[in-house]
Amino acid sequence: MRLFRRRRNDTPDPPDPRTAWPDQPVPEDAGAAAEEFWRGWFELLPQVSAALGEREPHRVEHDLCQLVEALHPRLHFSLERGQQAIYALVVTGQEDPELRPYTDAWKVAAPPADAIWEYHDSVPPVPDPSGVTVNLGEHRISLADVRVAAQIDEAAAVVDVAVFHPALADLEPDARTTMTFLPLDATLGERVAAERLRRVETAAVEPDGAITLMELRDLVRTLDSQRGENVGGPS
Repeated sequence: MRLFRRRRNDTPDPPDPRTAWPDQPVPEDAGAAAEEFWRGWFELLPQVSAALGEREPHRVEHDLCQLVEALHPRLHFSLERGQQAIYALVVTGQEDPELRPYTDAWKVAAPPADAIWEYHDSVPPVPDPSGVTVNLGEHRISLADVRVAAQIDEAAAVVDVAVFHPALADLEPDARTTMTFLPLDATLGERVAAERLRRVETAAVEPDGAITLMELRDLVRTLDSQRGENVGGPS
């Protein structure tokens, strides 16, 4: 699903674990930081295009990490397959309201989408999550095998879910958490998942009456239908 990893706070030589990680400066002017990001992006774009064309995105990972970190040190990014364009650049605060001014400024300053690039300030849904396979170490996990128990709170317009996949029991705790939330983001998009999913749990066994990810998308779309929102479509 992803061509590029999210930003990591790693360095070629790991720091001494007894040393506190230094505070990263936060720009006071989100608009100015966004403009500086886009200047750096266009300078780096030839190298990014070459690295993606040669299927070696790691060659530009460090430079892109620096660009995103300069916008705000707590932002994450990824390079995705685009929905309308070939590639998509995603810069997200993972729905942290403190980071919204920075992602908003970044999106406002973004260039228009074209045939090659589109830009998103939250992780968008994939067209069909059942066609996605995630590689986690030695595990290949097909999202087609994910099943979800969903309990709707119509008054609050939210859904509580429990996520099951046969491979979850074999994963380490961090990977299990990732594979609990990743299918939901892939299905609904990061923003809708944050707005409409209230409680998210990992199921040890397949729950009775569990549904597929596409059925979950239809359920949330129905929940949003009176609001005129488009869930699971292009953003």
